[in-house]
Amino acid sequence: MLQAFVIVLREGFEAFLIVSVIASYLQRTRRDLLPAVGWGIAASLVISGGLGYGLQQRGFDPLWEGILGLIAVVLVSTLVIQMWRHARSLKKETEQQLASISSRRSRPWALAGVFLFTILMVSREGIETALLLTQVHGHTFLIGVGLGLLCTALLCVLWVRSSRLINLALFFQVTSIFLLLFLAQVCIYAFHELSEAGVLPNSEAFHRATEPFSPDGLYGKWFSIIIVAVCIGWLLLASIRQRFSRPKK
Repeated sequence: MLQAFVIVLREGFEAFLIVSVIASYLQRTRRDLLPAVGWGIAASLVISGGLGYGLQQRGFDPLWEGILGLIAVVLVSTLVIQMWRHARSLKKETEQQLASISSRRSRPWALAGVFLFTILMVSREGIETALLLTQVHGHTFLIGVGLGLLCTALLCVLWVRSSRLINLALFFQVTSIFLLLFLAQVCIYAFHELSEAGVLPNSEAFHRATEPFSPDGLYGKWFSIIIVAVCIGWLLLASIRQRFSRPKK
């Protein structure tokens, strides 16, 4: 449940921020292109939902789970690190790309450009979410997704009404740490499944060695608690550092 909650919260709020940057820029420059953003969001939801439904209906065997796990590790870790490094310039870079797209003289081409740009940016978050959620196991999975959607909506409302109350840098730092640590377990589990499928050298020995680190294994069960402890520790250190770095009056 915890993994599903953080995944949906992180990716959902990130998608909201991207859409808010696109919409606010067009609101100032080309209001006539705003409908393309709505169409792009709707198309992205269909693409992401279709991918998630397709992955669930596909059914999972060890080889399929192992391959999906490795794809999730490579794709999501790359994007998380990129987001961490370029978060400060995200708004500027997005607006620069939009300026190039929306400056086209032909309105149909400009609408198509904004539509495709919105699909690309939002679907990326949806695909990340779908891939990560396939790696979450447990009967409380849907509860985590529901709570994640609810908290995402609350964060979005809070951001619209009073963005200064949200420490955006700290939010992305903590959720990035959570996702990267979760991906470490996904990586172990992916190789565990590939060994079960018999595609690795000495598959039987490797399968036995990684069994305790699987989500239901002896050590794997404690992995979520360790991740939470690390994230709480990061929050405490950040708050202490912020407190002592404030200038004394």
